[in-house]
Amino acid sequence: MDQSRRDRILIVDDDETLATLLATRLRSSGFEVEIQLNGLSALQAASLRHPDLVILDLQLPDRSGFDVCKDLRRLFHPWEVPILMLTAVDQPLAQLKGFACGADAYLPKPCNSTELLKTVAMLLGQLELA
Repeated sequence: MDQSRRDRILIVDDDETLATLLATRLRSSGFEVEIQLNGLSALQAASLRHPDLVILDLQLPDRSGFDVCKDLRRLFHPWEVPILMLTAVDQPLAQLKGFACGADAYLPKPCNSTELLKTVAMLLGQLELA
């Protein structure tokens, strides 16, 4: 990891309270975090600021997280910007569809901080799998 700057994480979730809690946890672990509350603003932010990781909710007010994931994949290759789907929709078919749309990892809400931080570190290449 380049120590001269912090990794940038874009959180896309319409639940502002949860997004703020996630952002606080990630910032306290040394990440730079931006929150967007809908798909369109998230895509605009991603294209302008090129995050190192996107944490994406499945249920957004303006479009589905699946569609946002597909659009992010049109902007960035998986090795450029990994996508973590973090959602209350904990169904195997939703998880499979998320991977088919380009997600790199999938965690159900709520997830504990340790699991979230471990997954983020793995996706950013800061943690090797055993």
